[in-house]
Amino acid sequence: MGDLEVDTRVEPTGGDGRYRAELSPDWAIWGPNGGYVVSVALRAAGATLGRARPASIVAHILGVAAFDEVDLDVTVLRTSRFASSARVSMRQGDRPIVEALVWALDPGGAALEHEAAPPPAVPAREDLPSRAERVASIPEGEGPPPFAFFDNLDMHPIGWIEDWPPPGPLAPVTRSWLRFRPRSTFADPWVDACRLLIPLDTFGWPAASGAHAHLDPLPVVAVTVDLSVRFHRTTDDEWLLSEAESPIATGGLAAATGRVWDRAGRLVASGEQTMLCRPATPGG
Repeated sequence: MGDLEVDTRVEPTGGDGRYRAELSPDWAIWGPNGGYVVSVALRAAGATLGRARPASIVAHILGVAAFDEVDLDVTVLRTSRFASSARVSMRQGDRPIVEALVWALDPGGAALEHEAAPPPAVPAREDLPSRAERVASIPEGEGPPPFAFFDNLDMHPIGWIEDWPPPGPLAPVTRSWLRFRPRSTFADPWVDACRLLIPLDTFGWPAASGAHAHLDPLPVVAVTVDLSVRFHRTTDDEWLLSEAESPIATGGLAAATGRVWDRAGRLVASGEQTMLCRPATPGG
């Protein structure tokens, strides 16, 4: 099991805006989870900008990293009284892994207040079995792949399908209650933002693949090539409601949108991703 704060930590390497980090295998899901890797880039931006919290990140995921060291270069692009922008480049040797743009801000600037994004009507977390309980009830060898990534989450999926594959296409939507383990909240807003970012990357593919789940095996998988996340507010709530929806897949691409609420029904983050289809390997 990983620790989100420890596993996204960056260390300065002697020059302004230069850092090194170690990608942990505890976040494996076909390789390092894309949201986890982008979280490392977000931490590097936070270390350089020194603002109170992130406002947004737009990232191109350029390659699948190995579980090894990565180097990060952060360039400040703009700074004003309340906000700053930076570019983050992550490399592993001579291979580009991530290019990201980050906005960060401090409190105290001009503000508007409105909200029209209520959470969906779903069962309470306490009324749903956990993912671990669901998987444990499946006969050995018939369950989902044992990715290490899911050991980091206490998840209570909504709309779990017992019989797999289903007889026909599913709605391209996934919803889950989740909290991170072993620590579920973090005092540093830059670390805490990572627990909002990761679901917005992770569950787009399960949403998109649901529309094709009756095809066994799936002929393709789709990996995130760009991810944009907006951090609307901080929350002390350890439990998050994550929703991902894939409105379209065509032309070799699949798209997904995502939103994250806390238990008070406040929207805390939202985002979009583009996924590139690739032929599936034998056995999934």
